[in-house]
This record gives sequence, structure tokens and C-alpha cells, in this order.
Amino acid sequence: MDQNLRLKRKKRIRKKLFGTIQKPRLTVFKSCKHIYAQIIDDFDRKTLLAASSVEKEIKEMPKFENKTKMAKQIGVTIGKRAMDQGIKRVVFDRNGYKFHGRIKAIAEGAKEAGLII
Repeated sequence: MDQNLRLKRKKRIRKKLFGTIQKPRLTVFKSCKHIYAQIIDDFDRKTLLAASSVEKEIKEMPKFENKTKMAKQIGVTIGKRAMDQGIKRVVFDRNGYKFHGRIKAIAEGAKEAGLII
């Protein structure tokens, strides 16, 4: 039931959001254990960058206190990668999730790294 409601919200949000080359879309997906973030150019339908908690680079870091701290690190990681690629502005797609907890942590981490959301 909850999954169906999230998918409805996702469709409603995605009608309004569109990532371009100048301002791509930063989208987030979370599972029970892991969290994933991608920067997508919807015009060319390409994923430009990605970061997730299953990457070797993140797993080699000291163990995080909780999943929110891990999500913030994912945000910082994708923010740094975007800045290296010359991406400064993004549209944040929360993917139907509430802007709270891990989703908010990714946005804050990306802002810390220099991205403008």
C-alpha cells in the first residue's frame, strides 16, 4: 500500500521536473539497507553521474553511526563528482519520498559540496 502511494507521488512530481544539460536532475532511491543517487540528463536520457552506498569507495570508509550519516556522505560524494564535471546547478527529485531523514541528508550533503539545488 505504502509503495503504491509513493509511486503515485513520484508520477505527480515527475510531471513537473525535467533535467537538462545545464540543470540536470538529481534523483534519489532508497532501500532498507542502501541509498543511491544519480544525476540524469532527461533531454538525452543519460545518467551523467552516480553514487551509492554499495560502492567500494564508500564501503571502505569507517562504519557510519546510522544510515542518515551515510546518506549525507553519498550527497557529498555526488556533489564533488558533479563539481568535477562542471555541473553546478541541479533539480532535486525526491522520487516520491518525503523530504526528511536520508533524502534530506543527501540534499544537504550535495549543497555542502557546492551544488545549487
